[in-house]
Amino acid sequence: MRNTILLSLCALSLLAACGKPKAADSAPVAAAAASEPVAAAPDSAPSVDVSATIAGVYKTDPKHAYINFSYDHFGYSRPLLRWRSWTADLNWNPESPAQSSLDVAIDANSVDSGVDIFDDHLKSADFFDTANHPDITFKSTSVAVTGGATGTVTGDLTIKGVSKPVTLDVRVNRAADDSFAKGYKLGFSASGVVKRSDFGVDKYAPMVSDDVAISIEAEFVLPKETAPAQ
Repeated sequence: MRNTILLSLCALSLLAACGKPKAADSAPVAAAAASEPVAAAPDSAPSVDVSATIAGVYKTDPKHAYINFSYDHFGYSRPLLRWRSWTADLNWNPESPAQSSLDVAIDANSVDSGVDIFDDHLKSADFFDTANHPDITFKSTSVAVTGGATGTVTGDLTIKGVSKPVTLDVRVNRAADDSFAKGYKLGFSASGVVKRSDFGVDKYAPMVSDDVAISIEAEFVLPKETAPAQ
């Protein structure tokens, strides 16, 4: 008897649910949705007025400067590595960005894979041979403007005493006075691809990919005492 009552109640509930007019129920929902403002998609590349930025020789903010690189490891994974210690001087010309220049110095011994024994191997003669070539450098040779806040930087990359031209795609992310940095700051993202065999760092190629993807995130600071009067 108890089961029969329960089944009857369930059946009545289902009938009631099925009997509700769908149009009447959905209309208020549709009206509410139509009245809600549609949020704009976030702008992933905010516009920067490059011509309004400040000219001068900028230096990297060491707390916000990253050079990462990755490659294909036998098809199993794409390891993510970086150099922990590097500096750069950016001679910035906002009136004519193509006249800007960039000099980068990387401490090759600061290579960081997150695995100590692998770091030691990377520093050996099989790869960067840091005992004989402790520095990696990049010196720009040309800058080309491709958009309002984008461009390319081509320069000579030197690894293990070998210099080859490399081109990076660059975007200016933001430009502003920065109280924390005590100066005027420019933020950049850059990326490019390097063939390690060009520099004699070709151990295990091609099973470990010859192409190495470079990713750079860097903030440059112009100290207030060196900034020209505005």
